Parts: sequence; structure tokens; C-alpha cells
Amino acid sequence: MVVAQFSGGGRGGGWKEMRGFGLQVIIGRWFMVFASLLIVAVAGATYMFSLYSSDIKKSLGYDQTTLNLLSFFKDLGGNVGVTSALINEVTPPWVVLSIGAIMNFFGYFMMWLAVTGRIAKPPVWQMCLYICIGANSESFAHTGALVTCVKNFPESRGSVLGLLNGYVGLSGAIMTQIYHAFYGDNSKALILLIAWLPAVVSFIFLRTVRSIKIVRQANELKVFYHLLYISLGLAGFLMALIIVQNRLSFTRIEYFGSASVVTLLLFMPLGIVIREEFNLMKIKRKSLEDLPQLNVATENPPSVELATAPEAPPPQTEKHVSCMENVFKPPDRGEDYTILQALFSIDMLILFVATTCGVGGTLTAIDNLGQIGASLGYPSRATTTFVSLVSLWSYLGRAVTGFASEVLLTKYKIPRPLLLTIVLLLSCVGHILIAFAVPNALYFASVIIGFCFGAQWPLMFAIISEIFGLKYYSTLYNFGAVASPVGSYILNVMVTGKLYDREARKQLEASGSPREAGEDLSCTGVQCYRMAFIITTAATFFGCIVSLILVFRTRKFYKGDIYKKFREEAKAAEIGMTSAENGSDKRSPAEEVEHRATTATVAATTTNGK
Repeated sequence: MVVAQFSGGGRGGGWKEMRGFGLQVIIGRWFMVFASLLIVAVAGATYMFSLYSSDIKKSLGYDQTTLNLLSFFKDLGGNVGVTSALINEVTPPWVVLSIGAIMNFFGYFMMWLAVTGRIAKPPVWQMCLYICIGANSESFAHTGALVTCVKNFPESRGSVLGLLNGYVGLSGAIMTQIYHAFYGDNSKALILLIAWLPAVVSFIFLRTVRSIKIVRQANELKVFYHLLYISLGLAGFLMALIIVQNRLSFTRIEYFGSASVVTLLLFMPLGIVIREEFNLMKIKRKSLEDLPQLNVATENPPSVELATAPEAPPPQTEKHVSCMENVFKPPDRGEDYTILQALFSIDMLILFVATTCGVGGTLTAIDNLGQIGASLGYPSRATTTFVSLVSLWSYLGRAVTGFASEVLLTKYKIPRPLLLTIVLLLSCVGHILIAFAVPNALYFASVIIGFCFGAQWPLMFAIISEIFGLKYYSTLYNFGAVASPVGSYILNVMVTGKLYDREARKQLEASGSPREAGEDLSCTGVQCYRMAFIITTAATFFGCIVSLILVFRTRKFYKGDIYKKFREEAKAAEIGMTSAENGSDKRSPAEEVEHRATTATVAATTTNGK
């Protein structure tokens, strides 16, 4: 259809128009969304730790506490994105993405060299540094891609966060299929794939992701729903693939075939991008055809007496106020807070504590899934199933809460903090299933934990943008993510790791065999994780109670129109565009035609969207 549209203008003209349309697609904001989807779809290495953690443990002779310490530094790097946020405040997104790509390759490549024995066994602190650097690249990818998309689509932020975070959740399952296609069952090679693939994708789309200032397209929410449907199809295919692969043994060729279908589904949003840009091009072309002819006068224009503008009042000198004086005097909710005002606000403290308990608990379960399955006697290939289930349901949690919370908020005024409270309560069920080790319950626990882990992120990020504004969103977005490593360190390293090692030492002493130097410490049985996840359940329930406090504090704010500010800004931009027509005598004829076509395109797009 697109090619046929360009074939009517002669051979040379048709190809020229096609090249022009191709350029329009590449520089358009919908192609930027597509590029961001691909970047985050391969930037979820932190969620695949349980797939290669056993290789690290055996190759380097770690006990569970040391392995969980490594896991903590992975979470620390993956979620402490203050550096990327500050860089993003003063540089364009391509700088952030390029730094992240370099860090990703260096960190994971050094880990691969250590695990495969190609370099001497590094000290624990070096391995912690490598995984922290590699995982920190994920925050650069998210800051460069996700934060930029939210700023480009402020009125659809819930949908944007749900969609992009959904692809982050799917990244584990996507990377698993690609890894099997490239390297078969060599789990050490997975670390190498994690090193080079995200870096390559980020470099390809380096200059595509950027801030685009444009009048809101009225049908943009419908476009995001179409992108959601494609992602649901991808998730459904991956779910079916996991079920089949859990029952049958795939050959290398079959893995290559499944990975090819996954890649095709990843690129399907490109069709929607081309369709939207094609529709915009047709509207603009029609607007140009419908414009009246301009009469250009070139001789003796009549003199026009210019009205004297009223004299502007002298500027008033504003009293300089120190930023520290306003720290405890924040604006109303929904206005732009400064960074310090947001960090020292009670709302941020409540949200941080609730997220620390919630995300910390679910992340503890995800990072230990492989060890939990081994201690309970699940087959080794079940670990891949657990990771894929967590990845898929994490996607559903992110996508469903992102889109559903937007609908519930705009239509029924149901606040996002209330939905966060419900998600925290649901995650307690998953922790209890792990604690009491009901037969085959780990599959159901993986589903619940994955959904709840994914659901918390778009809710938290949307709450931060709604309460504290978008001016310093990249910094506040990354500060909110710090709750993840804090909760992970407390519940994963200090609680789960130490309780696991204590039980493992008991079993080793009971067997009467001494532990040799460099030998990993393993535990088997229900008791290995029971107490740890009872404590995790209690901590998550405490976070649920804390979240309820935020619900009561913000109930009046969420009953109002929180997007009114952005609609007024868009309306002001349209009024400014219309009023600028009064100064058309200062434009050249070509500039006047282009201006009128742009104005007509915006109006037509708005009408079609309605």
C-alpha cells in the first residue's frame, strides 16, 4: 500500500518521495518508541542472574552468602542510576546510551573471562565491581530510552511506562531463546551474550532516541494499545514455547527457529510505526493540496502604520531564595518539585519504604529461584522454566498495571498508590508458597512473584512523576529505583543468605565430612529457605501497611484532574500556532505554505483521533 502510493509520480519522483518518507519514519517519534522498545527488550540481564549464578558459584567456589553478596552488587548497579540521571540532565540521551553500552560490555565480558578461566580467579571485590558496572549499564539504558519516552508522551505516561517496562520484563525470556539459538545449553556463554548484544542494539539506535517537542497526537493512546497487542502476542508465544520446551528436548535448529519467530515478533511494531507516519504524511499532503493560492506582491506595497507597543513595565527584582530554604516548603502535589524537595518529602519517604519491602522481597525470591529449586529437588531444566515464567509474568504485571492503572485513574479516579498496596498484599502469597514448599508450588510462586515484581515498577515510577512533576524526573526516577538494592541487601544478603549458609553448615556437620577449600556450600530440603521467606513475608506485609498511609495522604490529589496542566500547555501551544498566523506577512511564501500545512495537519490529526 505504501509503495503503491509513491508509484504515481514517475520513476524518479516516486523513489525520491519514498526516500523522503523513509527519512520521515526514521526521525519520527514513533520510530523512537520502537527503538526504545528494542533497547529495553535486551537490557534485562539483571533478571537472568539465576540462570548463570550456579556457574559462578561452582567455577569460583563461592558459598551462598558470597553469591548473594554478588547478587546485591548486581541489584545495586542495576538500580542506582543517579549517575546516569545527572548525566541525562545536562547531555542528550545518545550520550547516556553510549556510556551504558560501553559499561555493559566491559562488566559482563570481564565476568565471562573469570568464569571460563581465561583470566586468573579475581578477588570477590573485583567480581562485585564487574557485575555492578555491567548491571549499572541497565540504568543508563532505561534513563536514556524510557525517561525520554515519558517526556515525549506526558499525557500517556502510564501506557508508556507499562509498555516499556513490559518489554523489560520480557527481556529474560527473549534473551533465553536467543541464547539457546546461539550457544545451545552452554550457560557460561550466556554471560558473553549479555555482554555484546545489548551494547550492539544501543549503538545501532544511538541517535534515534531523543527529546521531540511536538503537539500531542490525539490518537496516540490507540497506537500504544496496538503496540500492547503485539507485545501480548509475543508474551503468549513465549509462554507456549516455555511449556513445549519444558516437556520436550529442543535441538539447536529448533531453538534457532523459535528465536527467529521471537525476533520477527520483536520487529512487528515497526509496521505500526510505518502506518502512523504514512497517515501523517497523507494528512499533510492533503492539507497542502487544500490550501488556497497565495498572492505574492512584489512591488509598491501599501504603507502600513505600525502601532506603537505599550511601554513594558520595569522588571521587578526578585528576591533570591536559597535552594536550601525551600527544601521543606514544597509546592502542591503535581507541580515540579526540586530534587531536594522531593527527596526530603514525607510522600517520597513512605513510597521508598513501601517499595524497599515490596521490591526487595520479590527480588530476593527471583535471585534465589535456581537455588530454591535445587534445594527442593526440582530438575535442573526447571530453573530455565522458572526464569522464563518470572520474565513473562513480570511483563504482564508491568503492562497490565501500566495500562489498567491509567484507565482506572482517568475514568474511576482510583489512585495508583491503592493499586500498589494490593500488589504488595498479593506478593505475600507467593512468599508463603515458597516458605512452606507445597509440592509443585514453585511454578505458581514464580507466576505470582513475577507478576508482582513487574507491577510495582510502573506504579512507582508513575506515582513519582504525578506527585513530584517531570522537571527532574530522570533523577527522581532513578532515586526511586534505589529502593530495590536496599531491600535486596537486607532481605537477600543479610537474611536469606546467612540463614541458608547456617542450615548448610548444619547439614555438612551432620554428614561428618569437612568442607574443602574452594568448595561451594549447598543445602537441601524445605528448611533451607523456610525461615527466610517467613521473614520476607512479614517485611512485605509491613510495606503494604506503609503504602496504605500514602493512599490516605494522596486521596484528595488523585480525585482531581492531574493531567489538566499538560492539556493547558498543549492548548496554549495551539493558540500560539494560530496567533502566529497574524504575523504571516513576515514569512516568505514557501514558509507560509509550510506553516499552514503544519497547522492543518495538527488540526486534522486531532479531529481524526477523536
